[in-house]
Amino acid sequence: MTDSAPALPEKLANIAQMFRSAPKALRLQALLEYSRKLPALPATYLEHPEFMQPVPECASPFFLVTEKEGDSVKMYFKVPEEAPTVRGYAGILTEGLQGATPEEILNVPDQFYMEMGLSELITPMRLRGMGAILHRLKNEVREKTAN
Repeated sequence: MTDSAPALPEKLANIAQMFRSAPKALRLQALLEYSRKLPALPATYLEHPEFMQPVPECASPFFLVTEKEGDSVKMYFKVPEEAPTVRGYAGILTEGLQGATPEEILNVPDQFYMEMGLSELITPMRLRGMGAILHRLKNEVREKTAN
């Protein structure tokens, strides 16, 4: 590992490597699989969606919230099922970063998803939305850990 670029958290690095090494058709299938694996929202956020932060830059209605739990971060995403690529990205972030430390999340390169070969599968508008999601997630983590 070099000092110039922080490493991805292990789970996220493994997911990114799997996407990088998979043929294009399997990458799309894997992305759809992650969309189905996105956990349901806890009742608190279903009953009080106002606690969630919108990501207006995303073409699909996308909301997120984080909770600091000890030294780690829990994250929750609300994404419609009609937006499977964006849901898939949320599923990747959930699986790859759930329980990570704030520092690990803040050190994720802003466009790490570009190295996953997603630009061959997803429109530039959706890719910009993915960048906005990670940016908003990092802002939420900063705000929660500043207190």
